[in-house]
Amino acid sequence: MIAVDRTLRLAPVLLALALAACASAPARLHLGVGDDPGLSRLMWPPGPDIPRYQFAGQLIGEENFVRDEAADGALTRFFRWLVGLSDERPRSLQRPQGVAVDADGRILVSDVSRAAVFVFDNVAGELRILEYASGQRRFVAPIGIATDGDGSFWVADAELGIIAHLLPDGTTLAPIGAGELERPTGLARDPDSGRLYVADTYGHVIREFSRDGEPLRTFGKRGHDAAGFNYPTHLAIRDGELYVTDTMNSRVQILRIDSGEILRSVGRRGLYTGNLVRPKGVATDADGNIYVVESLYDNLLIFNNKGQFLMPIGGVGHEVGKFYLPSGVAVDDLGRIFVADTFNGRVAIFQYLGNNQ
Repeated sequence: MIAVDRTLRLAPVLLALALAACASAPARLHLGVGDDPGLSRLMWPPGPDIPRYQFAGQLIGEENFVRDEAADGALTRFFRWLVGLSDERPRSLQRPQGVAVDADGRILVSDVSRAAVFVFDNVAGELRILEYASGQRRFVAPIGIATDGDGSFWVADAELGIIAHLLPDGTTLAPIGAGELERPTGLARDPDSGRLYVADTYGHVIREFSRDGEPLRTFGKRGHDAAGFNYPTHLAIRDGELYVTDTMNSRVQILRIDSGEILRSVGRRGLYTGNLVRPKGVATDADGNIYVVESLYDNLLIFNNKGQFLMPIGGVGHEVGKFYLPSGVAVDDLGRIFVADTFNGRVAIFQYLGNNQ
């Protein structure tokens, strides 16, 4: 009994030493393509057509970080093993929902099953799993993620009814939206004004907040007409335009941020590839291409800036390039497209090669 008690008292010290030892050997973020040369040759559309997209890897969890074990001493390896014994929580994605990439290249993934945000930090060479939304209040259903210009990021928790505000190391800042939101899901930040836009799914509206949490405007109302929303779920912003996935109306609505005027719609309900049934994630790239996750049919649908359907990527399955009830999508400054492949427990990454016409 004495020995057990002494071990318990020493546990925090051993854990601190272990963390310090592990921190001395940062890892490299590895996306897995190099493990199988054939993966780098996966392109869409397939030949003989000119390829527009190339498979660029996937995120699963801690195994994406590769260390040079030869550079670690025996003590470091022992302490890393000890840390592994002390943490029985999953270190891999379970049901990823939202994705965002910050200015430093960190990839942020919300996981509703794990009730946490995964930070794939290629700068620090480590995976962090952030479980707290505000102080000691844990995440329950984190979905939408938006990055901020100061290096922090925002997370919409649908069950808590707040927009959490965090630093990449997990430090929680003051949340916003408490008492104003019914079920926040999609989230986007306007880089010009710094304002936040929230898809309040059960309210059937889009709500606008200042960065300090002041409610500003509300867009839309419940309905099926051009001005209505029916369970909106995901958002994106580019060049002063707000893209809203109007999920149960099976379309993406595009609004002018400054006026709230609806400019155009993308997609329509139907049974063919390119139609929308249960659209979720939405994103755009620098060429104006619009990416829409069609969750029910397990596709990433690609449209041009006029709303014309170009091509799909996906189809139901577990192999590379297939999806199983995907959700969010994001595009970074390098032209990489990140798709939260929810029920496959991964984030699939594709590289835009250009030339979409």
